[in-house]
Amino acid sequence: MKVAIGGDHAGYRLKEDLKEFLKEEGHEIQDVGTHSEEPVDFPIYCARVARAVVNASVDRGIVLGGSGQGEQIAANKVDGCRAALCNDLYTARMSRQHNDANVLAIGARIVAAPLAREITRLWLETTFEGGRHVPRLEQIAAIERGEL
Repeated sequence: MKVAIGGDHAGYRLKEDLKEFLKEEGHEIQDVGTHSEEPVDFPIYCARVARAVVNASVDRGIVLGGSGQGEQIAANKVDGCRAALCNDLYTARMSRQHNDANVLAIGARIVAAPLAREITRLWLETTFEGGRHVPRLEQIAAIERGEL
């Protein structure tokens, strides 16, 4: 799977750890930055990840920051992005099964690297259930188009 990954200075160390983990797992990585712990504003990196996913240049995306909340919000401003903040395994699984989340947000100041790896693996492996959840995704898309 091809995965875009990005975040701010608070997420930098976790981003570097997850890049190595994802490579070990056989995934292709597109790192959109940031590339150091120098303070930066997160929205541009989150938008880059979300656009890569929506434009289908990658299969999924991961955004990282201190809490992951702002990163999720920024990514979700890109139409077609369904970013989910998943700082635990349950929300990671549910975000994929029920919401077909295409971008994963993790708080690097909340989740240690070993758990972040577990969350990421589970999130990437979990498939969308479809069925009763499809109309809800269609409604979300209708909101983006200004129809609902």
